Order: sequence, then C-alpha cells, then structure tokens
Amino acid sequence: MDDEGLQKQSRLLVRQRLRLMVNQYEVHAETPGGGEGELLAFAQQKRMAFKEQVTLYADDSKSRPLLGFKARKRIDLASAYDITDASGRAIGVFRKDFKKSLLASTWHLEQPGLGVTTGSERNKFVALLRRVWQVIPYAESLPFAWPYHFDFYTGDQIAFSVEKKFGFRDRYVVDIKDPRLDRRLVIAQAIGLDALQSR
Repeated sequence: MDDEGLQKQSRLLVRQRLRLMVNQYEVHAETPGGGEGELLAFAQQKRMAFKEQVTLYADDSKSRPLLGFKARKRIDLASAYDITDASGRAIGVFRKDFKKSLLASTWHLEQPGLGVTTGSERNKFVALLRRVWQVIPYAESLPFAWPYHFDFYTGDQIAFSVEKKFGFRDRYVVDIKDPRLDRRLVIAQAIGLDALQSR
C-alpha cells in the first residue's frame, strides 16, 4: 500500500507472532467485515536488548523498510523513542510518562505540527490488576491475558485508541479518529505499547 492509501486507514489490526528470541508484529488494514486485510507493516523486536530499536517493513521478507523507532538512551524507564521514516528522517517521538505510569501507564506521542497526543489506560482497575500480576511469584512469567485499552487525546478530543483483545496471544484493534495523525506514528506507538509496556 502506498503512503496515501495508508493515511486513509481509520482502523488497523495489530497481531503479535510468538518466536523464540524475537517479538514479531503484523499490522493489517481491517476489511469491511472486520477481518484482517492487506498487510501494511511487519516489525521485529529483539528481546532483552539494552537499547530498543524496532524496524518496520512492508512485509515479512524484510526487504523494504517503512519506518522505525529507537530509544535515545540505554535501559531508561522514561526514555524517548525517535520515530523515523524509511530514509532515517525524524517524523515524531513517543515516550512513557514514568511518574503517571506508576498508577496507570501513560504515553505521549509527538507529531510535528500537531503537538502532543497523550494516552493512558482507560480502565484504572485493570491497570492496578496488571501491576499486582507483575509482583505475584511466577505469575510475572505468564502473559497478562485480560484486555486493556489506551485512549489517546489531543487536548480534550480523542485522537485514537488501542484496544487489546482477550486472549493469551496479543491482538489489538487501533481506531483512529483524528484524520491529521500520521498513521506511521500511530503504528509505531501501538507496537511500542506492547513491546515496551513492561519497561
């Protein structure tokens, strides 16, 4: 799909593939019936990396890069992640708000010309349950299966939401309300929510 077609998308489906040493993600357009349509992006993240870097490709052959994001610092709980296009040009930034994330995970996405879009977990009870889950002995090694949702706002208007579906395999529906949002930034943030959530 070309850039113009990508920018017209208002609903995306993100699915994680489980592999031994890497996390892989597929981003699809949604079909009119609600199923997975055309593959828009494929991403791969190495586990246990000291400095996060994720490249997204046009397909799983990894022959044509589309965009990527990279941490500015090594192992930093409040690090910013620079988002770049296929040529390496900066197109935006996202970062976790460490203080606010102590109660409910909160992220800020910055797009030049649009400003800051802030997202946090919609259900504060689920946010608390996830934190308890992480301190229960042996439970932290099991995936957190309950769905959680992030709503991102620009001012007082919802810009987009990311909803995790129930199950042990991570699947997300991304609903984009603000037509001004660069879909590449939304895709990077959606994958970052899964790949970096425990950091």
